[in-house]
Amino acid sequence: MFNGLADWWDGVELWLAQAWFPVQFVLVMVVVVPLCLAAAWVLDKLVGLFARRLTPGSDDDRPDGSA
Repeated sequence: MFNGLADWWDGVELWLAQAWFPVQFVLVMVVVVPLCLAAAWVLDKLVGLFARRLTPGSDDDRPDGSA
């Protein structure tokens, strides 16, 4: 199973490496950039969640009364 996946990935990698530069650029913009944005969003949410859980005190301590 993993040999088939590795062979497929080698074929994709070879095709991409031999592709014309504008094709490579478009693929990066269409595939890699949205994946990076999604990963950054997920990491931001996870760090925010852990920060809220690890922060001592309550929300009532804020002087302006905001939540």
